[in-house]
This record gives sequence, structure tokens and C-alpha cells, in this order.
Amino acid sequence: MEEHSNEIVSHPVQQGTSYDTVGSIATNVADGFTMVAVGDLLVTRPLTKGQHPGFDDIVKILHNADVTFGNIETNIFDIRSFKGSPQAEYGGAYVISLPGLGPDLKAMGFNIMSRANNHSLDWGVEGMRETGRVLDENGIVHAGAGENLSQAGAARFLETARGRVALLSFASTFTPLSRAADPAGEAPGRPGLNPLRLARSVVIPPEMLESLRRIRDVLPGLRPDGEGPNRVDLAGMTFRTGDKIGYTYEVDPRDVAGILRNVRRGKQFADFCIVTNHDHEPGNWSQEPPDCEQSFAHRLIDAGADAYVIHGPHQLRGIEIYKNRPIFYSLGNFIMDGLHTPVGADMFSAYGKDPRTDTDAEVTVKEMEEFLDPVFYESVVTIGRFLQNQLAELRLFPIELGYSKRFANRGVPRLACGPKAKFILERLQKLSEPFGTQITIANDVGVITLLPGSPR
Repeated sequence: MEEHSNEIVSHPVQQGTSYDTVGSIATNVADGFTMVAVGDLLVTRPLTKGQHPGFDDIVKILHNADVTFGNIETNIFDIRSFKGSPQAEYGGAYVISLPGLGPDLKAMGFNIMSRANNHSLDWGVEGMRETGRVLDENGIVHAGAGENLSQAGAARFLETARGRVALLSFASTFTPLSRAADPAGEAPGRPGLNPLRLARSVVIPPEMLESLRRIRDVLPGLRPDGEGPNRVDLAGMTFRTGDKIGYTYEVDPRDVAGILRNVRRGKQFADFCIVTNHDHEPGNWSQEPPDCEQSFAHRLIDAGADAYVIHGPHQLRGIEIYKNRPIFYSLGNFIMDGLHTPVGADMFSAYGKDPRTDTDAEVTVKEMEEFLDPVFYESVVTIGRFLQNQLAELRLFPIELGYSKRFANRGVPRLACGPKAKFILERLQKLSEPFGTQITIANDVGVITLLPGSPR
């Protein structure tokens, strides 16, 4: 570190070594270090003292780790004294929970959580701040939201007996007005979340592109500047030609630079670095991540991430092991208990309901029709065990969230067993095959075993 500087400067890593002049980008935890990671917590009430058969078995797993991670996809406050309001722009539902959720998350075993997601500012800056306060009061480390971009993007740290853990959180699926910003000139910074902006293009055959070009040419006020022969911009969307019809994405280089710097900084200050992204793209219907995700995941690992956890699409996607570090392309839902929450006037209007005659629950049931497939109620709890500063084993415990139950009782996880466990794990096997990952199944548990010292 240079004298008189508050900035930690990372110099180029010399060939053949994993060290720079500031610190190591290698894992640096004591043998036996364990990380539990789950997906989204759409939770609206405390659960540990309720009547939820099988949930206690899940809680035991969450407690049996040095660091237990999840994505908190709700705001936490008492609506009776809340000073904010539901925002006109929201992430699909106004999910909130009473402050009692804070100690309940701690009782479940969570000690570190991500905050950057499409619900971060459903209840405005006031909801964002109150949620952070509740998590702080209960000793749960959280990252991804803050008073400006620098705070939202910074890593936050958890002290454990086997090493210091950094968490860095960002979202590539978010409401536009929730994006944080730093001060510039006389303008102050803006509270919000840490973003990874994506530019989406629709890939179509050449003949379809020409049809769109003709439509564009007859519409007034549209200019083809910068389009080129293989691209048309129309109605706020970009269309390109390609071999595979679908969607393609490009990451914003400005956001990438900031995220990679913060990953590097987080690892320089810690022994283990978890990086996490809330990413619904290309949509909740897709079992595959967006086409930009794998290369970006590798860049994060190369920058110092020891685990990369993606959540958001509400269903499982594949697992990759890159340089002996796990990449979870989506861990699906851990809790999907979204019924017990006020929904706001905008949601009543969106679903054609009247708050004078209809109930919040009836609106929520309508909103949840997107998730009628049982696949949204099946996931895994993952436990990674590290030896000799490498991932030695990854155990995958299948869970199911009560899809067949009455709607008001769905969403709380329990361990799957027998044919259900086999079905979930075999599906995860197939999703992981394209990444070269082999999962064995024994006694209703999936296992990925790696030999220390043999990078993949």
C-alpha cells in the first residue's frame, strides 16, 4: 500500500503465482471450513416456532456450517409504524415481513445474506433502510444495498472460527429506479442496490430481420444510426441475426469493472469470498442461464471469488466446478411463503381486483399463477466442505416446498426423500452435465467429490 493512500492497489499477478503485492487470491481457510448456500427466501413471517413438519431437519443443516448464506427477498418492518410507502415500480409483488423475521433468520442459522434483488426497493428507501437495521440488530451480515453505489457494491465481512468471509452482492434483474449511484459534482449519491446492467438482443433469422427493417423504415422518427446489416433497433428492442433463435446478453463494462474491483478488494481483506447475483434472465421459464453468465462467472472466480451463487429464476439450474470453486447457476427457492403480506393498490389494479371487495390473498394467488409448475417448489440445500484450501466435497440435500398443500401452507421447505429426492437430484444431474459436473446420488443426497490438488 502506497503511503498517503486510502486505496488498496492491486498490481498485476506474476505468471505462475496466485499472489499479488497486497494479498492472496487463493482460498485461505482452516481445514473443515464449510459453507451452506441456499436460494431465495420469499418469507413473510417467522417460521421456527410454527407448525411446519420437517423444517427442523432443515434448520439443523443450516446450523452445521461456518457460513450459512441465503438471498433475502423481502423487506422487514412493522407496517403499523412504517413511514414509507409501496412504490409504483416494484419487483412483481410487495413482499414484507414483521421485524420478528430478523431473530427468526438468526435462529434458522443464517449469518450472511444478499440484499440486491428486484424487491430491494419495493417499499422505497425507507423499506431498504429498515430491513438493513433489522438484519444488523440480529448480527446478520448483509451486502448489496446501501446509501450510494460504493456502499452497495462493497464487500461485507463475517468472522468465523475457520476464517474471515467476505460477501459481495449484485443484481442483474432489478427495477430501474432501484439502481444506486455515487455522488457526482454537486449531485449527491442515490441509495439503492448494486447493479449489473445487461443489454439484451433478440436473435432471429435474417428474413425476419429484414421484415422488421421494413417496418422500422416506414415509422416516423426512427433512425438506423449504428445498426449495421445484422441489427435493427425497434420499439426499444435490439434484434440481431444468428444461428440460434432466442436472447443474447452483453454485460455493462462499467458495472463489470466495479464488481471485479470489489471482488478483488473483498478477497484481499478476507480468507474466503462469496459473490452472489440475483439473475432471472432470460426468464423464470428457463432452465439455462443467460449466455453471458458462464464467462462472467469465470472472471469472478479469477478475480478472487471462492464461490459464486446465483438466485432469482425460482428454479434450479446447473452447477459448475471451475478451478475447484463452485458456481451455482441458480439454487431456486428456499422459502416461497409469499401469501401473508399486504400487496398495495398497484397490484390490485394489475390483476383486476378491487380492494373494497377482494382480499390481498386473492391478489397474491393471481400473481402466483406464474408458478403453477411444481418445479418452482423443488430445490436443494448445498454444503461445501473445504480441505487444503480447496473444495473437497459438495453435498446436495433435495428439498420440496409443499406444492400439493393448501395455498396458505405452501412454501416452507422440508427434506425430500425416496422418489421425490431421486427426481430432483436426477434433474440437477442433467442440468449440470453441460458444465462437465458429475453428481452421484446415494441415500437421497447428491454428492460432488473433488480430490484436493486436482483442479477442474
